[in-house]
Amino acid sequence: MVRLDASDAGFEAAFTQLVNARREADSDVSRDVTAIIAAVRDQGDAALHDFTSRFDGHDLDKTGWEVSKAERRAALDGLDKALRGAIELAAARITDYHAAQKPADREYVDAVGVRLGARWGAVDAAGLYVPGGRAAYPSTVLMNAIPARAAGVGRVVMVTPTPKGETNPLVLAAAEIAGVDEVWRVGGAHAIAALAYGTDRIRPVDVIVGPGNAWVAEAKRQLYGVVGIDMVAGPSEIVVVADGANDPAWIAADLLSQAEHDPTSQSVLFTDDAAFAGAVEQAVADQLTRLATGNTAAIAWNDNGAIILVPTLDSAMPLVDRLAPEHLELAVDAPQTLFDQVRHAGSVFLGRHTPEAIGDYIAGPNHVLPTGRRARFASGLSVLDFMKRTSFIACDAASLAAIGPAAIALAHAEGLPAHAASIAVRL
Repeated sequence: MVRLDASDAGFEAAFTQLVNARREADSDVSRDVTAIIAAVRDQGDAALHDFTSRFDGHDLDKTGWEVSKAERRAALDGLDKALRGAIELAAARITDYHAAQKPADREYVDAVGVRLGARWGAVDAAGLYVPGGRAAYPSTVLMNAIPARAAGVGRVVMVTPTPKGETNPLVLAAAEIAGVDEVWRVGGAHAIAALAYGTDRIRPVDVIVGPGNAWVAEAKRQLYGVVGIDMVAGPSEIVVVADGANDPAWIAADLLSQAEHDPTSQSVLFTDDAAFAGAVEQAVADQLTRLATGNTAAIAWNDNGAIILVPTLDSAMPLVDRLAPEHLELAVDAPQTLFDQVRHAGSVFLGRHTPEAIGDYIAGPNHVLPTGRRARFASGLSVLDFMKRTSFIACDAASLAAIGPAAIALAHAEGLPAHAASIAVRL
């Protein structure tokens, strides 16, 4: 874990190194992913069968390719009542938040009589990738499927790896609550390729969303253009800006909430109180000894964690923007002042009583967020990722006469006489 002090002479170099640190997997998986994609494109279901046998250790012909609706319904009905209520509450809140994101069509007639506008529509089919390796996340199902449904997508397809053929009942229950149409027992880069190109069993989709490992991320990157994607996601990260009035145990728990995801996750604390920084560091060490995911969290904290002492919390905000974090907590009494200074962050959690984990599950906004400083130019998953906009134009003789000559002049200037003629012939 790195300790930095903004007042030190070497701070700028050390902080720049932190900003530019690469936490993605070191191995170059690009060549192997290319081969997997080609195999699925050319061999279809046979390739899926082979890769699933090799990577997940089961025979799809025996365990079943698709999880039936009856299985999903049984998983939902078998849930503990309190847990089912929690998932249904989360689904309701996520639905309410995302339903309000649906954009309105636009239409108007301008001053010269040209009718202009844009019409929004959902894609026909969306594919959802839900991890099933290190952990299984029903919350990911809700966060990916519900925006697709809110957008009006007609067919929602989920793929998820099932090691040894075993499915997670929570994931299946969440799929049923969220209205997923199909659930397939395939994962990895080969599942992404199947969604993109289609096979005899799995029909292709238009957009693929959802997190995954380096293989999944690389497959999405390579297949962008064949299908749309939400983003190429990397390791999770959290930045906490906190003053000394916080309970160190609270802030330590927040830092570890992301560190437990993966050894490459990153947790960073900015504070203006040196004694508090030391107390948080000790609290992290204490909590790691009791945390069931402590082995993973300890590696992430020791390899990628940082505590940064700043003269004032206001002075921390330009540094936060340089990190452009996936998650940002502003753990102060009056967070709005700091929030007003934030330009780059995936999602921001305001005040001492808003831990990042509340956003992972129940608050409503999406938890699929840009990582690796991509919040500088990207946003979290939303209804818009499942929609596209079609513009339209309608001229009559008078409005074409009003604007046509200028278009003719531009077409000739660009050396495109047929463009000019197609307008001039109507004037």
